[in-house]
Amino acid sequence: QVHLVESGGGLVHVGVSLRLSCLASGSIHEINTMAWYRQSPGKEREMVASITNRGRINYAPSMKGRCTISRGDVESTVILRMNSLKPEDTAVYYCHVVSGFIVEAIHYYWGQGTQVTVSS
Repeated sequence: QVHLVESGGGLVHVGVSLRLSCLASGSIHEINTMAWYRQSPGKEREMVASITNRGRINYAPSMKGRCTISRGDVESTVILRMNSLKPEDTAVYYCHVVSGFIVEAIHYYWGQGTQVTVSS
């Protein structure tokens, strides 16, 4: 089985930085894309940042310039560093992994989420 485990969330004050980490474990191969999504009450889940196996990166407009996504020392790890946190960044952050490079063989995985709460 494949498991995605996020860590690094918590209660922080506005303006601080936070580092979220996701480790994919189990029988997972050919990781295509790793990404971070977030969802707050009353809002739809949105992509925060994503990075492909070849290093192509995309950021949500609201986070552009305030976060950095990167692959960890091992391929199964993805890191999200957020800076200048705002109350509107409060959400449950989810790790998402896409594996496979052939359309018919693509699989999607989600972590359980880690709560980030930014207080003013």
